[in-house]
Amino acid sequence: MFRSLFFVVAALVAQVFTIPAPLEAQAPQVGTQAPGYYRMQLGRLEITALYDGAIQIDTKLLHHIETTDLDTLLSRMFVGKPKMQTAVNAYLVNTGKHLVLIDAGAGTLFGRNLGFIRKNMEASGYTPEQVDVVLLTHMHGDHLGGLIDKGGKPVFPKAIIRAAQAEGDYWLSKEVAAAAPKGRQHAFAIAREGAAAYQAKNKWQPFAEGTEVLPSIKAMKAIGHTPGHTAFAVESEGQKLLIWGDIIHAHAVQFIRPEVSIEFDVDQQQAVTTRKALLAEVASSGALVAGMHLPFPGLGHVRADGEGKYGWVPIEYAPLAATAKP
Repeated sequence: MFRSLFFVVAALVAQVFTIPAPLEAQAPQVGTQAPGYYRMQLGRLEITALYDGAIQIDTKLLHHIETTDLDTLLSRMFVGKPKMQTAVNAYLVNTGKHLVLIDAGAGTLFGRNLGFIRKNMEASGYTPEQVDVVLLTHMHGDHLGGLIDKGGKPVFPKAIIRAAQAEGDYWLSKEVAAAAPKGRQHAFAIAREGAAAYQAKNKWQPFAEGTEVLPSIKAMKAIGHTPGHTAFAVESEGQKLLIWGDIIHAHAVQFIRPEVSIEFDVDQQQAVTTRKALLAEVASSGALVAGMHLPFPGLGHVRADGEGKYGWVPIEYAPLAATAKP
C-alpha cells in the first residue's frame, strides 16, 4: 500500500516540476506573397490585372488640402503617417486576336519594390513575347520603365508601342526637356531611352486623341497629369471598363477631395478638372474602373456621395466566369 502511494506521489511531483518541451511548427513559414495577378472577364475579352509593386509616397506631395484635414482622411482609411503606400498596376487585355498590355510598370528604375510586371505576367500564364501591342497611358518612368531591360533592349520584342501624340511631343522633345527644371530633366531622359529601343525598330506609333487604337479599345483624352495623359475605354458585349491611368494617386484622399492634386501633375489645375469630370462620369454610368495607383488589383466602381465627393468600391474576389471563346 505504502509502495503504491509512493509511486502516485512521485508521479504527481514529476508532473509539477517537469519542463515542457518547446512547441515546434509542423512546417516553416513560407515568407512570400501570392503572385500579383487577378483575372476577370469583360464580355468576350479577358482582363488580367498585373501588380508591379508598391512605393511609399510622402503625403507632403499632396497639394490644396490643410494638414489637419489630410491627416483625418489618411487616418480614416488607416493609411499614411508619414508616408502612404501607392500601388503600381498594369493591365493585359486579351481580345482573342491581340494581347494588349496597358502600361509596362517601372522595370529596373526604382529599386526592389517595383519591377514585377514580367514575373507576374508569367505567373498569370503569359509571356512578354506574346504581347503584340503596348498602350501607354502616359510616359512617366513607372509606366514605361518596364519596356526595356537593364541593357536597354526591348522586353516586348514583337510589340508595337503606342502613346498619345501630345505625350510623345512633350517627353521626347529635347527642347522641352532643356527648359524643364533640373530636378525633372531625368524624367525626360527615361522617356527617351524607353522609346528609343522601339523607335529603332519602327515599332513606336503615336495615336491621336479619340482614336480607336484597336477594336474594343478607344483612347480618351484625360490630360493634366501629363500633357497627353490618356484613359482607355474598353468595351465588349455592352460591358465597359475605363482604364484611367493616374487619375487617382491617393485613394484615401482624392475620391472624397477631388480638388487635391499631387506634385507629379504637370498641370495641377487641369489634372483636378479632369479628375472631377471623370469621377462624375463613371459614378453616373456605373462603368467599371481600373487605376494604375489604386490598391491592387485596382478594379472597382466609383460611388457618388454628394457635394462633389466620391467613394471607391473595390470589386469582390470572384472565380473567372465561364464564357464562350472569341
